[in-house]
Amino acid sequence: MSDNEAALARAVLIHGPLSRRELTTRLGLSPASLTRLAKPLLDSGLLVELDDVADGSIGRPSRPLDIAPNSGSFIGMKLTGDGLYAVRTDIRADSLAEHERPIPDRDPDAVVGEVAAAVAALGAEGLVGVGLGLGGNVRDGVVRYAPFLGWGEVDLGARLERAIGVPVTVENDLVALTEAERWFGAGRGLPGFITITIGAGVGYGLVVGGEVVRTLDAIVGTGGHIPLDPYGPLCSEGHRGCAQAMLSSGSIAAQVSAALGRPVDYAETLRLAAAGEPAARAVVAGAGTALGRMIALAANLSLQADVVLAGEGIGLFALAEAEVRDAIRAGRAADAADVVIHVDETGFRAWARGAAAVAIQAAMARMQGTR
Repeated sequence: MSDNEAALARAVLIHGPLSRRELTTRLGLSPASLTRLAKPLLDSGLLVELDDVADGSIGRPSRPLDIAPNSGSFIGMKLTGDGLYAVRTDIRADSLAEHERPIPDRDPDAVVGEVAAAVAALGAEGLVGVGLGLGGNVRDGVVRYAPFLGWGEVDLGARLERAIGVPVTVENDLVALTEAERWFGAGRGLPGFITITIGAGVGYGLVVGGEVVRTLDAIVGTGGHIPLDPYGPLCSEGHRGCAQAMLSSGSIAAQVSAALGRPVDYAETLRLAAAGEPAARAVVAGAGTALGRMIALAANLSLQADVVLAGEGIGLFALAEAEVRDAIRAGRAADAADVVIHVDETGFRAWARGAAAVAIQAAMARMQGTR
């Protein structure tokens, strides 16, 4: 597949189905060039023509192009310190099936075995690729450093490919989630946006000029320690009122547990806040203010006004939206662009879908230069 054919396939995958008129405009092609580029993709079965539709142009109705629905499936996985959450998806990262399993042993070989078992549980028939996302420094399939697993310099991608028998893409989980939002989610079609995730940790990702920023700082969790409240609690590294201390699910639950004098988890904390319990409501409101400050700061420094909120702890936003928006307004110049918030409410599925998305991207890249 040539570079131009690959660009056509990507456009149809991300934005399709698209009429030929829409494609010529989007890609800057003449109708004849589009026909020439589309032919081998149609002949190979990667693209299909849909039924005629009227697109407003003069002449015969257009036959939109789309990705073939039988283009194979993908599996995306989110690996945590104690568990694995996996989804089987189609080529647009839409979930077809889900599977969860514990990780009782963090030894790399044991984890590879659990990943292979998850693939078997979801089914390997028609599987084109597997993606796995985890928190830490990941480069070219090698986990350089993953503190929650105690790993360093583990060539996880190669081990998994030997065990599973299909191409595997290993990526930092925040980068993978941001890629999924860029190609298939709330960020699709946006030239730039911010991703902020809330859950066991706090993540910050950035898209500029249509590309995900992939510097070292983007994958080591620097966004989690942005100071947000000088009077807030301490995080595990001793930073007072940083994003991790104010917004991580564990810290929020710990604050409410201390106030109530009994242990509560994050889910119960949100239920109590929704019911109006004073201590839980106060902690959640404070977290909402902190989140608004983080959004305003990120928008001010990145010059991006679109924000995608995601992660397994994102239920906080629905309870503290007023505090979030008040803090955003307080932290932005009066004539700055309005911040637009896009909420991905799929929780853990968003992380696994992100891993599937990078596997899909890798599969598309492999097609270039091949016939």
